[in-house]
Order: sequence, then C-alpha cells, then structure tokens
Amino acid sequence: MSQKTYKVIGLMSGSSLDGLDIAYCEFQVDKKAITDWKLLEATTANYPEKWTARLQHLPEQNARTLARTNVYFSRFMADLVNDFIQEHKIQPDLIASHGHTIFHEPDRLMTLQIGDGATLAALTGISVASDFRTQDIALEGEGTPIAPAADRFLFPGYDFYLNIGGIANVTCNANGRYIAFDTSPANQILNMLAAELGLPYDKDGQIARSGKLNIELIDQLEQFAYFQQDYPKSLDNNWIREHVLPTFAIAESPVADLLHTAVHFISKHIGESLKNIIRKEHLHKDKYTMLVTGGGGFNTYLMECIQTDCQAVNTEIILPERDIIDYKEAILMALMGVLRVEHIPNCFSSVTGAKRDSIGGALYSGTANT
Repeated sequence: MSQKTYKVIGLMSGSSLDGLDIAYCEFQVDKKAITDWKLLEATTANYPEKWTARLQHLPEQNARTLARTNVYFSRFMADLVNDFIQEHKIQPDLIASHGHTIFHEPDRLMTLQIGDGATLAALTGISVASDFRTQDIALEGEGTPIAPAADRFLFPGYDFYLNIGGIANVTCNANGRYIAFDTSPANQILNMLAAELGLPYDKDGQIARSGKLNIELIDQLEQFAYFQQDYPKSLDNNWIREHVLPTFAIAESPVADLLHTAVHFISKHIGESLKNIIRKEHLHKDKYTMLVTGGGGFNTYLMECIQTDCQAVNTEIILPERDIIDYKEAILMALMGVLRVEHIPNCFSSVTGAKRDSIGGALYSGTANT
C-alpha cells in the first residue's frame, strides 16, 4: 500500500508574541495527496515576560546578541516541546517549526527566523523540518504567506481564507490558482493599544465598539505606500513597529477611539482586498464564502465590521471550531513538514511571486538512525 501515516508536532511563534502554539496532528498521505488529517492535541505555551521583551527588541540588538538569543530560544523551544510530549505521552514522527521571525525583507532577499531546527532535533531526539521561507526568498518571492498550503490541502471548498493574527492575511482560491498576501497589521495594533489600559487584549472588541472614528488617523495610515501596493506583497514586523505603531502612539485620541479606528482600518483593507482580488482575477460568483481563523476571529466587533465591509462582494463569513481558529498556523506548520518530507511543493509562486513553486524546509535527523 502507498498510504502513509505521519504524526507531527507543528510549532508556530507569531508576531503577536503571545506564546508558542503547539499542535500535534495526524496526516494520511496517499500518492502525494493528503487524504485525511486530524488535530490530536494542542496548546499555547505562554512566553514569560522576559522572552516577550527579548523577542520584541531583538531586531535592534547586535549580531552577537542575535546569535546568542537564537541558541537560548532554540533550547527553550526544545524544553517546551519535550514537556508537551511527556504530558501527552506521544511519539511524534516529526517536528515542523516555523521559528520566530526577526527580519523579513524580501525586497532585500532576506528573511530570518530564530529557533534552530538542528538544536530542536538534537534535544528532542525527533527529526525536524524548519526554515520554510528561505528558498522562496532566494527565488525572489515574498516568502509569505505560506498559509495557502493549509487552505489548499486541509480546508478545501472556500473562496477566501482570512487569518487574523499579529498581521491579517487573505488567501483566495481563484479557480484553482491560489493567491495570498498580507492586508494590514492586526492584533499587533489592537494588543498594543489594549496594553495602554493594562489589558492583554480588548475582549470581544468591547472597548473598540465604544470609541469613535479618527478620520485624520485613517488618512495618515493610508499615506503608507504598502496599502496602495498591488499583490504579491508581505509585511515586515519591524516596518510595522517603526511606522504603523508609532502613528497610533502619537495620535491625540482616547484609547477607545484608537481601538475603534484600528478595527475599522483593518476591516476596510480586508474588504478592499477581496474587491481587488475579484476584479483582478476576473471572478464571477453571486456569493462567496470566507473561512476566518486566528485570534482576531474572537473579536466580535472586528468580525461585525469585516462582515459589513465584505457585503459589497456578498461574502459569507464562516468561523470554524475554536481549536481551528486558535491553532491553524501550528497545524499549517505540521503540514509543511509532511509536504517537505513527501517532496510536495509547499510554497507557491502564484502566492509569493517567486520564479517557481518550491519545496521549502531544511531537515535535521533526530537520531543517527533517522
């Protein structure tokens, strides 16, 4: 029989800096196709305050500090994974890790994620697939989003896919051709503003709902060239911290008004992105569907605004079960690892603008026998 079963741990550390998402998944593969899959266990290992601060400020540090932090972070990740394995008494075949992005500058042919796959393999004894973006960047692609791999292989049947994490990105199945790009910063802005009130986040968007729109701030944000740029395109966290977040920080408005304005800015660019895709890709349907995942899916006010801004293209918003909303990106990483091992393309040129599709990821053996 050609059917294979893989049990894989997927690891995702996102720009929201809330922790390491860990998803243990099982995949059935037959003749280069994913025939079935399921999420078996999942958790978020919250980062201690010192690690949140280290990761947030690492782009400003020197080369030695970057290298040293990579070593410590890799070992920290290995400890979290080993704890997860012991707690759930599991035996994974593979670990697939995104690492944590420190630099992402595709226009300079550069991307860097810390969290060394070799160290993970050495300290867990399990083979590791990691470094999924570098080859696409070398092929002059954006290196991101890589979410379309999950949209294509695990969640078929929708027209659009929206993930709202630290950054919001949208995927479209344009008649079998997958395209995707970052639409705007998202939870990075909302969580920064909530922190000014001593809160980790704005629960259900209640504070944002109570605020008023700051038109002047919207106009300032629209001046950034990225928001007029056509796809393929992707956002760099450092660019967001250097340009977008300071624009909010210096705005003379109550936090509730800033949250309200941020929600409407995020929602506006999601709606405009759908319109642009439909126009550019010559799509013609009476009604579209969009699967929404990521932490932003729990922000009730944001979801209401997105639904309103998507009415112009008659798009129905669909929220899956909570575990998929929470852990889709970690599930994606597990899938990326399986695709790498099976030599199936997992980075798509139609998404990133690269010269060709590629099979991204470096492989490290967990033991001398694997």
